Amino acid sequence: MTTFVVLTMGLVMAPAATMVTAQDGPTPQVIVITATPQGESGGDTAPAAQPTAADPNATPVPREFEALRAARAVLQKKIGGNLTYVTAWTWDLLLFPDSMLGCPPAGETPLKGDTAGYKITIQPLGSTTIYELRVTYDLKQVFDCGTAGSAPNGSALPGGGTIVNLGSFELGGQALDLSANTASIMKSAKMKWVKRQVQAGDGNALNYIAQAKSNGFKILLSVLGDKNSVTNPTYQQQYADVVGGLAKSGADAIEIWNEMNLDREWPTGQISGASYVQLLSKAYASIKANNGSTIVISGAPSPTGAAGPGGKTDAYWNDDVFMADMAAAGAGNYLDCVGLHYNEGIVSPTTTSGDSRGGYPTYFFSTMLQRGLASFPGKQACFTELGFLSPEGYGPLPAGFAWAANTSVAEHAQWLAEAAVASANSGRVKLMIVWNVDFPYYTGSDPVAGYAIIRPGGGCPACATLASVMP
Repeated sequence: MTTFVVLTMGLVMAPAATMVTAQDGPTPQVIVITATPQGESGGDTAPAAQPTAADPNATPVPREFEALRAARAVLQKKIGGNLTYVTAWTWDLLLFPDSMLGCPPAGETPLKGDTAGYKITIQPLGSTTIYELRVTYDLKQVFDCGTAGSAPNGSALPGGGTIVNLGSFELGGQALDLSANTASIMKSAKMKWVKRQVQAGDGNALNYIAQAKSNGFKILLSVLGDKNSVTNPTYQQQYADVVGGLAKSGADAIEIWNEMNLDREWPTGQISGASYVQLLSKAYASIKANNGSTIVISGAPSPTGAAGPGGKTDAYWNDDVFMADMAAAGAGNYLDCVGLHYNEGIVSPTTTSGDSRGGYPTYFFSTMLQRGLASFPGKQACFTELGFLSPEGYGPLPAGFAWAANTSVAEHAQWLAEAAVASANSGRVKLMIVWNVDFPYYTGSDPVAGYAIIRPGGGCPACATLASVMP
């Protein structure tokens, strides 16, 4: 626990957070708080700072100060006093037992499962009362817990008490066989990550982790399981135990399931974002308990509008409707990065027009990114599959993929580089996994090799274009 005393708080306007209490009112204005920690002050007191305009180039405020900012705004509204000065405040970053951080408003039921958040206590100047508020780690919600100590306390975070810092954009690829040649080709494209897909408990994952590390890559494991058992709570915990073990064994990131908005991956008639969050929450808790630095990526839905305006059928849900349902069920509390796929583009990622099929948002890179993050403001995306299909060198495409018939290898290479640039420049994408590196299959039903950056004959035009834009 860190304590600060006799604070002077400079005021800089910033986005609002949601106040959650039994008497929820209008969203309060949030204020950035500049605080002088005890032992670092130039003197015992300081004059109150004057309000200033927000500076987009200013040094980022530490997250605990942002949490205090949000808590302070809520408390100031509650007690009707001016909290420019306070006697003392403290903060702790803890795990709480539910989505409302142990302080649910009257009449509301939280989702069970470990949730990271800040415990903030504030003692106003001239008062003996110490108030406690809790702020979700994403800074979106503030829970009023009354006086300090009246609510159950949280527990220490696993993994040394840290939350994953996703950092700057990085590039990787999904490989079928991480041979020495494949690893060399990936490095020539300046890839830092390799993705491998596994079945829970199939015995391959530990070898994949070791292989990736020995070749100097970070590893993302996309972990599937038994779709017929996935809604069973007992099976969900078994799955969670498996992914927790993989985190402990060194997985740098884990994607929880894959394309679960389709009945190919989830039981027919049981598809929903809320159903998926039951699995995600258990997996997140297990992963963080074993390795706090492992990035938890939500399973990427399949981009589709096939379910029509309603967005739902027994066999599939539209991805945007599915993700909105995920968010409503609290998924944002159980992921570090929002998993997305983009694999049906036939125009440059720099444009949002010119597709012969029409203007559906999943056809274009920028609208796919906006669609994917619409339900998760403040979160970053991880493209766990991003690829362009070209039949060049293989022959005609199956009828179901005829939309990509005119995409050349040169376009395939150029568009991957443009997608990397657009991802990095957006500030909203942590990771782009190229789909794919080396898959050799090109059949009458699945032309997966047409997505591969290693083309017939062993060349890799995309390696040069990607290397030219990556640091």
